[in-house]
Amino acid sequence: MAIPIAILDCDLLLHGRGHKTLDRFDLDSVPDNLLLTQFGFPREFILYLVEILREALCRRTQRSRAISPEVQVLAALGFYTSGSFQTSMGDTIGISQASMSRCVSNVTRALVEKAPTFITLNRDPSSTEQSFQEFQRVAGFPGVLGVLDCVQVTIKAPNSEDSSYVNKKGFHSVGCQLVCDARGLLLSAETHWPGGLRDTEVLERSALQKHLQDAEEGWLLGDRRYPLRKWLMTPMDCPESPEELQYNLAHTATHEIVDRTFRAIQTRFRCLDGTKGYLQYSPERSSSILLACCVLHNASLQSGLDAWTLERTDPLEQPESLEQRPEDRDSLAEELRKDLILKHFS
Repeated sequence: MAIPIAILDCDLLLHGRGHKTLDRFDLDSVPDNLLLTQFGFPREFILYLVEILREALCRRTQRSRAISPEVQVLAALGFYTSGSFQTSMGDTIGISQASMSRCVSNVTRALVEKAPTFITLNRDPSSTEQSFQEFQRVAGFPGVLGVLDCVQVTIKAPNSEDSSYVNKKGFHSVGCQLVCDARGLLLSAETHWPGGLRDTEVLERSALQKHLQDAEEGWLLGDRRYPLRKWLMTPMDCPESPEELQYNLAHTATHEIVDRTFRAIQTRFRCLDGTKGYLQYSPERSSSILLACCVLHNASLQSGLDAWTLERTDPLEQPESLEQRPEDRDSLAEELRKDLILKHFS
C-alpha cells in the first residue's frame, strides 16, 4: 500500500517555492536507487525509522500544518548522509531550507532518545559468551567483550572560544568514545567530550569505566593510548618474545574492528566526515548529531544491513604510546596479561 507523504509546510508559500512541489509525495513512487543515493538507505529501513520515531515526531510538530514524520525522516537522512542543507535537498522532498533544519533537529532529538534502546553493553552470561566466541574467531584473542577507541569529529569553533575543544592537532572537535563488538555493532557511544581531552581522561570520566571496572570476566581491547587494566588489555610496547609478538598481532587485528566501524560510519554519514567540511553547530548539538548517527548505524545493522559496506580504506593512524608514570602501573593487570600470553599465544 502506498504511503502518502503530505507536503504541508507553510514555509513553501513564504519562500515562493510551492509551485515546484506536489501536494502529496508518494514514497512508494520513488525509485529505490533514488532513496539510496539521496537518503543513504533502502525503502524498508526508511519505513522502519518512520514507525519507531512517529510518536516522538508528531509530539514535536503539533501545529495545524505540521510536516509529516515521513518527510522529517527523509530530510534528516538527507542531511546526515550529505552534510548539507542545500536547496536541492529540500527541493527533492519539497520543503524549505529552514524547514530542513527544523526537521533535522526533531529527528536528532528523537534518535537520541532511542540511544539506550539501540546502544547497550550487555554483561549477562549468554551475551558475554557470544562476544568471546565471535571475537576469538577474528584473530584468536580470547575473552574480548569489545574493542575501544576515542575518535574526533570536527566542529566549528564554539562562540565562547572554549579552548577545551581544541584537540592535539589544533582544530576544534568533539571526542567520541566508542566500543563495538566483532560485527561492528556499537555497544557504547559517549559523544559529548571536548576534543582537547586525552583519551585516558575521557575514559577515566566516562560511564564506561564505572560500568566495567568491577568486571570479573573478560576485557576490552584498547590501543597504546590507554593504560593497561585488568578489564582493558593493551599491546606490549616492546615485544621481546614470539609469544608477545603473536599477542600484539592478534590484538591489532581484533582492535582494528573499531577503526573500521567508525570509518564506515563517517563514510555513510558524511556530515561527520571532516574532509568534506565540519559540523556548523555548538558542541552540544554536534554531539547529539553524532549520537543520532551512531543510533542509525546500530539500527541499520540490526535490520540486516552490512556495517562495513561503505567503509573507506584510509590508512590507519598509528597511536602514540601512553607515557605512564610508575605509580599508575597496575601490577595485577600486568600479571593477568603475562598469564594470558603464556596460556593462549605460546
